[in-house]
Amino acid sequence: MDKKAFGDHGERLAGKYLKRKGYKIVAKNYRTPFGEIDIVARDDASLVFVEVKTRSNTRHGYPEMNVHPAKLRHFVSAAQNFISEKGFECPYRLDVVSIDFSDGKADIRHFENITG
Repeated sequence: MDKKAFGDHGERLAGKYLKRKGYKIVAKNYRTPFGEIDIVARDDASLVFVEVKTRSNTRHGYPEMNVHPAKLRHFVSAAQNFISEKGFECPYRLDVVSIDFSDGKADIRHFENITG
C-alpha cells in the first residue's frame, strides 16, 4: 500500500472510530489556504477539528508526535478559516487521532483538546 492509500485508510478508521463515540462527521479532507483538515465533526455543541496521524511502526516515534509546533499553528489557522468561511458560532477544539499499526492491528488513540 502506498503512503497516500495508507493515510486514507487511517482516516477512514478514524472516522469510524469517531462515529462509534457518537460524533457526527461534518466534513472530511477540507482544504483551506493553511492546509487540509482531515475530519471536522460535531461533539454535542462543539465543533471538533481532527488531525489523523497514521504510522506502520514506531521506529521514528508515535504518530501523534508528528504534530509539531508549525503543524499546530497551521491546524489552528485552518480551523479558524473553516469557522469563518462556514459561519459557525460555537465552541471548538482540536483533537488528534493517532493510529499505530506496529503490531499488525490498528491501535487507535484519541487526544482531545490538544491546545487545551
